Amino acid sequence: MEQKMKDYQLIIKRIFLIVYDMIAIVAASLLALFIRFEGNYGAIPKVYVMKSLQYIWVIMVATAIIFYCFRLYSSLWTFAGAPELINITFACALSALAQMTMMVLFAVQMPRSYYILYGVSLWILVFLSRFSYRGIRTLIRRQGSGTDTSRVMIVGAGAAGNLLVKEIRNSNHVSKQVVCIVDDDKSKEGSYLHGVKVMGNRQNIPELVKRYRIDEIIIAMPSAPAKDIKAILDVCKETGCDLKRLPGVYQLVNGEVGVSKLKEVDVNDLLGREPVKVDLSAIMEYVAGKVVLVTGGGGSIGSEICRQVAGHNPKMLVLVDIYENTTYDIQNELRNRFPELNLVVLIASVRNTKRMDMIFETYRPDIVYHAAAHKHVPLMEDSPNEAVKNNVLGTWKVVQAADKWKVKRFVMISTDKAVNPTNIMGATKRICEMIIQTYNNRSRTEFVAVRFGNVLGSNGSVIPLFKKQIEQGGPVTVTHPDIIRYFMTIPEAVSLVLQAGAYAKGGEIFVLDMGEPVKIADLARNLILLSGHKPGEDIQIIYTGLRPGEKLYEEMLMHEEGLQDTANKLIHIGKPIKLDEEHFMMQLENLKDYVVEEPTDIRKWVKEIVPTYHPQ
Repeated sequence: MEQKMKDYQLIIKRIFLIVYDMIAIVAASLLALFIRFEGNYGAIPKVYVMKSLQYIWVIMVATAIIFYCFRLYSSLWTFAGAPELINITFACALSALAQMTMMVLFAVQMPRSYYILYGVSLWILVFLSRFSYRGIRTLIRRQGSGTDTSRVMIVGAGAAGNLLVKEIRNSNHVSKQVVCIVDDDKSKEGSYLHGVKVMGNRQNIPELVKRYRIDEIIIAMPSAPAKDIKAILDVCKETGCDLKRLPGVYQLVNGEVGVSKLKEVDVNDLLGREPVKVDLSAIMEYVAGKVVLVTGGGGSIGSEICRQVAGHNPKMLVLVDIYENTTYDIQNELRNRFPELNLVVLIASVRNTKRMDMIFETYRPDIVYHAAAHKHVPLMEDSPNEAVKNNVLGTWKVVQAADKWKVKRFVMISTDKAVNPTNIMGATKRICEMIIQTYNNRSRTEFVAVRFGNVLGSNGSVIPLFKKQIEQGGPVTVTHPDIIRYFMTIPEAVSLVLQAGAYAKGGEIFVLDMGEPVKIADLARNLILLSGHKPGEDIQIIYTGLRPGEKLYEEMLMHEEGLQDTANKLIHIGKPIKLDEEHFMMQLENLKDYVVEEPTDIRKWVKEIVPTYHPQ
């Protein structure tokens, strides 16, 4: 019913435009004569008036056809711009040419200037019919701007800012009023963009926010370097305004700049560095045509590995996870995004020896990315036996299956918490690295580990927790004012994991360069500010004390490991520490038998295997 109403309204609009144009043709013909004889109606020879009206029906038909060909009855005049204006100009010029041709054919004598004056008059009348609606609507919008309208400042007077101001002013569905623009280019200061003045640079933002009662700041600088965006955000976040920005330069290239493409500014933007870029097309050739198996494929890291691998034409992608909900989500996503992908999704536990063996026997993977693990430090401190069973024994069983079924390359996801661990999770991951090192020396499979720190936005990470606490009105809990962590986005970490896998020769522990460490307290404060609140006033930050097994800072390498560079400056290789493999394997067997008895002293056994483990 609603669609029928819209179709009916469209037909009415087109009929109105056609009728208006027919009247405009008559008016333009008479107006041309009126102007030609300097506004003296009595001086116009009656023969000219009679002849111009005698054949007017022919001009109407010809003009209607011309206007139709130039889409003057099908364009969306709400969003009309330069292309529509050009169409009107050519259509009116052709209408004047058609009239002149007809008069010549019928041997009708008319003043030579008549045809030019007719074309100009018709252009004015048609222009008014098509563009007056926009002007009236803009005037009404300005008059109707009330308390529900958000007062907006735009940062950036370039192409993106231009398009954004235009869309906000023209849209019926956006309750925003652009009040002022700021730009660091001094040559733009004082100029106007669609009637909105460029008032100053980034340093003037706090003053302008107060002066013009700004509610929202939109950063329209999609091609600006990350450090410049961070500097602007550092100024904007103190104003208490809602912050939004255009995501990236590709939005400009694709012509997608618009209000609908705005995203909330988040803490990722405050890292102040360019995103890590990896040439995956070059290094992922080894994935093409291969069977790739990902354990923990439903998790934050595992699912991103699946996304990136899926885009590089694997022969088959086998996704294995024990948790069905997230696995179901990534399964649907991959099938929608990559309909040609040969995808196999299996619910299975890495702790099940026979199940792992059957999966490897059935699908014969060439490459394995082992991301399945228990990773939450506080939870594992309360359930240390489960950390050992899942992380250590689960990894061991997948490694054994990979060795048995001659997998070419096995990449295990490790953590910086494996270095001088103070918690059971980090200690179990260190044992996993030792398993990888040992089996690499005994197998044809190339076993490697990739070690990195925290990833922003991953399941259970600090950012989603902070956001939830802010939504609830606080307080935001930080364990210690001086605690620091290394951060990277999930796609960045995974792209480096995949590149490290391409570099692998066997036995390496790859260490990712995570950039400069970030204070967790600063993250909390920035997130509160970006949410439009004031730390310590609207939202409190409280310090709860370090949790069991938690460090003030994380290390990426043990001193004994040293460091070697790779072709990618963000990926380094830690030299493996020598270990007594026979003794280690015996300890592993004893640990396997002991942990299933649910002992209370499993940490002591783990410390025997990992001398650098110092439980708190």
